[in-house]
Amino acid sequence: MAARTKARKRAIDLIFEADQRVVTSRQPENPTGRRDDEPEPEPTPGRHLDEVIVEVLRERIVEPGRQTGLPEYSVEIAQGVSAHLARIDEEISTYSHGWTLERMPAVDRAILRVGAWELLYNDEVPDAVAIDEAVALAGDLSTDESPGFVNGLLGRILQLKA
Repeated sequence: MAARTKARKRAIDLIFEADQRVVTSRQPENPTGRRDDEPEPEPTPGRHLDEVIVEVLRERIVEPGRQTGLPEYSVEIAQGVSAHLARIDEEISTYSHGWTLERMPAVDRAILRVGAWELLYNDEVPDAVAIDEAVALAGDLSTDESPGFVNGLLGRILQLKA
């Protein structure tokens, strides 16, 4: 596996972890233990994914633990996705007909965010490479349908980028 591919995978892992922390923080502490006569619990204050990405990134840089240090390109990707998350998610949501971000597999969301960031914000990576890498990682990390979904969605973002 090429160095940039490994860096993309590490960034996807980091963004996936941050996404899971956000999802977990939004769930009530005891979703099934509430009696029918009790009021609905107040929603957990939402944590913003862009902030949690930075938090996880900081953890990996300051205390890498058992993991090897993050490649520089992984850090660049994570920082870029965090900085531009609103637009990236808007683009993904706009062109993922019939799929909300919440309904997509979490790993697909992470892959799409990395691929969209490379297409929209990283001029050093050719567009075809960004899409091919995202499709390959979807094939390795997600469902059988994911590579086609990722390819189609990133291809649509690319068409409308110009």
